[in-house]
Amino acid sequence: MSLPESVEFVTGEAPVGSVIWLHGLGADGHDFEPIVPELRLPESLPLRFVFPHAPVQPVTINGGMSMRAWYDVVSLDAGGAVDEAGIRASCAMLERLIERENERGIDTSRIVIAGFSQGGAIALHTALRWPERLAGLIALSTFLPMTAALKAEGIDRPAPANRQLPIFMAHGHFDPLLPRQLGRSAADRLESAGFRVEWHDYQMAHAVCAEEIDDISAWLQIVFADPK
Repeated sequence: MSLPESVEFVTGEAPVGSVIWLHGLGADGHDFEPIVPELRLPESLPLRFVFPHAPVQPVTINGGMSMRAWYDVVSLDAGGAVDEAGIRASCAMLERLIERENERGIDTSRIVIAGFSQGGAIALHTALRWPERLAGLIALSTFLPMTAALKAEGIDRPAPANRQLPIFMAHGHFDPLLPRQLGRSAADRLESAGFRVEWHDYQMAHAVCAEEIDDISAWLQIVFADPK
């Protein structure tokens, strides 16, 4: 599996951890790049932010128009068809990015996986299956895809390495694209499975707000301060 092209932002010399952050449908790796300075992380916590570009592919719900997408969106119905092959292919790309951070000297326990909307679905799907302990998982304005496969693969019984995985989940009250209940239902399911979920909701639509950025910054500082 080849590495996807990515945008990188390093907050200081000799990073002590990495955040791999996946954008939403139709965006690209530059979408969340401006957030890094807004996090106002301390100089004592130099991090490497990796923002990969999703591949360009036709998206069914957009009339087959080609755009950057982590997988094809066939239906918006809760019980509709799901592009399982596309989800698994993007998860494999994310797995390769995790391995590259290992090759660059960052231990898996110092890597946070993050994603917004469609990117959040890939982040959730990948992190919950990862056999080694990650530093944390950020899932913004998203949902849990392929829940039947998750159950079949034992995600309802988290492996010891993942049992204490810190998870930051957030959603907008007025999200017209992915209703808040989709995110809240995913959080409930993870909590029932024994995961540690820190849930936030904000007075916003399908977006990111200043309060959310502040909360993510505080969470990252706690996660990377944890000696594991």
